[in-house]
Amino acid sequence: MIIDTHSHLYEPEFDNDREQAVARCHEAGVERIMLPAIDRESYERMFNLARQYPNFALPMMGLHPTSVNENDHWRQDLDLVEKYLQQPPEGISRFWGVGEIGLDLYWSSDYRNEQIEAFKAQVEMAIKYDLPIVVHTRNAWAEMVDTMESFAGRGVRGIFHAFSDGVESYERLKGCGEFLFGIGGVVTFKKSKLVPVVEQMALTDILLETDCPYLTPAPHRGERNESSYVKYICAKIAEIKGVDYQIVANQTTANAKRIFNL
Repeated sequence: MIIDTHSHLYEPEFDNDREQAVARCHEAGVERIMLPAIDRESYERMFNLARQYPNFALPMMGLHPTSVNENDHWRQDLDLVEKYLQQPPEGISRFWGVGEIGLDLYWSSDYRNEQIEAFKAQVEMAIKYDLPIVVHTRNAWAEMVDTMESFAGRGVRGIFHAFSDGVESYERLKGCGEFLFGIGGVVTFKKSKLVPVVEQMALTDILLETDCPYLTPAPHRGERNESSYVKYICAKIAEIKGVDYQIVANQTTANAKRIFNL
């Protein structure tokens, strides 16, 4: 059994076949999917999926960095995140992490300071509520490492989702606390720069994720991604590490259960 630690199966791309996508997960040996939040526009969709599959789809709460951009109400949105962490909505027993949070300077660096402020505020929430963080980073690895090093020694733990930087960042981020690294479809791409990094990562530091409906792995690249495709990522990591598929499945599942306290 394997766990997709980062799935947006609640997004509209699955409105026509969500039940079938869940069935394909079970067929592929996916025992759970973790649902990172995005913003208030999509929270209710996430809640509904978690209510429908309470032992399979486990929700988190947070404000995505790109939802800070061009948003005059982002501080109120942070207040909503904390409100939900204090009191989950009806039908949601709890949240399993603070995420998806982080820094994303790909589209614009104009909101860099606001994103850093929002990120730090949500890391503080994770410390307060004793939850792991799930961190999105795009075109901002230097800023991310510096920010995380400012929290070292404070008991922060969590996941660097869609890890895409080098071994130096991996080592420095490991020094900031108990952190794992989500590996997704990019590792299956031809000439992926992530392969030599994964070669040097300890299997005890790796989690499987899809980020569906985005970042579809080979052999389905170019199509919509889905959580059942996490099996291709597991197989690729096994190939890189030169070990059996089941070894990767067992270890990454144990890693996920440890970090999320499942």
